[in-house]
Order: sequence, then C-alpha cells, then structure tokens
Amino acid sequence: MALTGPGGPYSDLGRPPLNERVLRRALLVPGGLWRRLEIRAETGSTNADVAAAARDGEPEGLVIVAERQVAGRGRLGRTWESPARAGLSLSVLLRPAAPDEARGWAAVPPAAYGWLPLLTGVALHESVRRVTGLETSLKWPNDLLVPMANGDEGKTAGILAEGVSGAVVMGAGLNVSLREDELPDRPTGPPATSLLLAGAEDADREPLLKAFLRSLADWYARWRDTTGDPEASGLRAAYREACGTIGRRVRVLLPDGAEVSGFVTGVDDDARLLLRTPDGDRPLAAGDVVHLR
Repeated sequence: MALTGPGGPYSDLGRPPLNERVLRRALLVPGGLWRRLEIRAETGSTNADVAAAARDGEPEGLVIVAERQVAGRGRLGRTWESPARAGLSLSVLLRPAAPDEARGWAAVPPAAYGWLPLLTGVALHESVRRVTGLETSLKWPNDLLVPMANGDEGKTAGILAEGVSGAVVMGAGLNVSLREDELPDRPTGPPATSLLLAGAEDADREPLLKAFLRSLADWYARWRDTTGDPEASGLRAAYREACGTIGRRVRVLLPDGAEVSGFVTGVDDDARLLLRTPDGDRPLAAGDVVHLR
C-alpha cells in the first residue's frame, strides 16, 4: 500500500492513522467485553464484515474499525463513502441471547433488543461530550446532533443495528475532521457536519474511539446485568436526558411512505417513540424523524 497519495496513511498529516497496537493494549483488557480488535485500511462496510464473522460463529466482543469505508450502510438501505481517516467507522459484535456464566448474565429476551441502538447512542453521546467538550444530543433512533453556528442542528454520527445469526451487529459512523467539501449530501433531516466544523476542542480519533468503546462496554454490562431492563439499568433515564427528540414537535416519515406529526412524550419499554397526535397517542418502532421548530 502506498504511503502517500489519496489512499496512503500519511497523505494528510492532519489525519494520522490509528495505532492498532496502542488501542489493543488499552481496550483488550482481561475480563473486558472487547476480545478482538482489527483496524482495516479500507473496507466496503464494517457492518458487513462483522456480520460475516457472526455467521462464522465469532464470539461476542469483536471490533472492526475501517480507516476508509467505501460502501458504508445506513438505515433504509442508504450507503455512503467516508474519506480516509476523517472519521470513525466501526462495528461491534454482541450476543445478548447467549448466557455468560462468568459475568452472571442470563440471556436477554429479543423484545429488549430495540434498546441496543439507543444504548449505543448514549455511549456515543457521553464519549463525544467528554472528549471534545461539544454539546451533543440524540435524535431518535440513531443520530448524534451538534449545534451549528447558524442555530440549526447538524448530524455528526449515525448508528445502525442489524440482527445476524442470533447476534446483533452494532455499527457507528462518526464524522470527526471532515471539511465542508467532504460532507455528504442529506436530502432529508439535519445537514451533515463534523466535530471539527462544530468547534471540537479535541478531534483526535484515538481518544474518541477509546472513550466510545469503554462507554459502550459499560452500558452494555449494565443492561446485561439487568437482563435488558431499561429502567433498572438506568438506560431509560440516561436516554431521556440525552435525547433531543423527546419534548419536541416532530414530523416522522414512516417506512411505508406515510407521514405523521405530533409531540414526542417519551420512549416506551420496547424503545418505541411515543408520539401524541390529534388522533391519539401512537408508538413508532421505526421512521425518519424531523425536528420542527
């Protein structure tokens, strides 16, 4: 692989490559959740890579990070390409259906799996705020937002959960140092931005990656300790505090193409959005949310 040029790891000195050895030493600790970490110079989709490993019987705790992703997968079949080393593109393998006697974890019922994207969002929200000093919020079900100079909200991260062979693949893509001309077009929803454009105090990817994976492991352990109970684990309270969708008027584009508007009152036990409409309260399991002023 070339060391310079568009794809080389040192073609942009402001975007150094991740140090796999240092990250493994920091994250693959005895008794910890993460057991294997791979950093790939380029891949199509980290979710697809982890899904393939899940189908091959890979144990829980795999982390795959891509320095450049050329066919990243989002909700509703969307794809995108990330510039080399300008963000964090990663996926992890979780097996909540598998009991873990060493940790005292029973199998989590599938009905609780809807909380995993929200759990991942809380971990991302906490870690980005801690490392960068930015004020962030979550847009249900899978976006991390930051305030922009014009007063609008910008999307700097997205989350995708996929069920594969009894496992759950959790993927996250975080725009760290993207410049204006590198941002993807977003025909709907908040405009894309990056931590650097939002004024992050620190846009170093390694502290962000370590903080995120540590927070994700911590929240996952709390959730597993309570067999997926969002109340007993503290997850519901943490999500309510982080979520900027709750308490707002929204318009929701549903998977079937219909739209519904109303006031968001909360999230129910199954992680569904609770929308108060003129026709009554309505729980929504999926949809693209637009925050209304």
